[in-house]
Amino acid sequence: MPCRTSTPDPLVRVGGPLDPALTASTQVSNQITSGSDCTAAFRAAYENRYTWEPDFGGYQGRCIWEQGGDAGQADKRVEGSFVVGADLKATVEGVADEEIHKALASQLWEVAIHRVRRSFEQTHGANTFSAGDTDAVGTEVIVGGKNEGDRYRIKANVVTMVHRHIHGTVVTIFTENTTDTGSGYLSRSYTSQYADPATGAANGGISRFTDTFVPLARVGPWVLSERVVETAAHGDTPAGRQVFRFEDLAPLA
Repeated sequence: MPCRTSTPDPLVRVGGPLDPALTASTQVSNQITSGSDCTAAFRAAYENRYTWEPDFGGYQGRCIWEQGGDAGQADKRVEGSFVVGADLKATVEGVADEEIHKALASQLWEVAIHRVRRSFEQTHGANTFSAGDTDAVGTEVIVGGKNEGDRYRIKANVVTMVHRHIHGTVVTIFTENTTDTGSGYLSRSYTSQYADPATGAANGGISRFTDTFVPLARVGPWVLSERVVETAAHGDTPAGRQVFRFEDLAPLA
């Protein structure tokens, strides 16, 4: 049956000062010596991410896009329907505005592609990992090999920071809170910043994401039900706020 609502996400805070509930796990990270091989610790965090089972069959529902206005009122609201197939391709219907149509499809695809289960060897087999410093965000993981120049931070079996070179730009993501699905974690609140790889200059305003996930048909897989994106002003581009909602969620027959 369609999943309209869900119990609140089991929320885990991973950024900032140590949470007593995470102290034991964090102490493991703190025991990693700077300069040592931290492949095992990074693998543990990587494999703790929530991913869909290989037999994922797709799902469907209604999609809603809102552009935030003053006093919590929406400046603009558009509704449509969507299907995410077993092949992870997202199809959006009933949305005439090309930019909004693209934005909705992009969010669905981006979430789906990050749920694909790939082994650590498939993704990182050509890389090496050495430990840097440890701060409130976590232990730095310095990448060598194929993806040399990338960096991560890990804390309590969560990847709390990603600094990656992608398609001629650098993206830096800080995860602040996660959702515990019981079968791995999903990022709940996080920031994202794109920058020039040569100069480090920002290519746009920092974006803050707040994601809400629900188990499809109350049993899973877990899928996105809401994403709030708040982007800071940058240069001539004003600050913005978009809300993506996905409702009446149901697995494909």
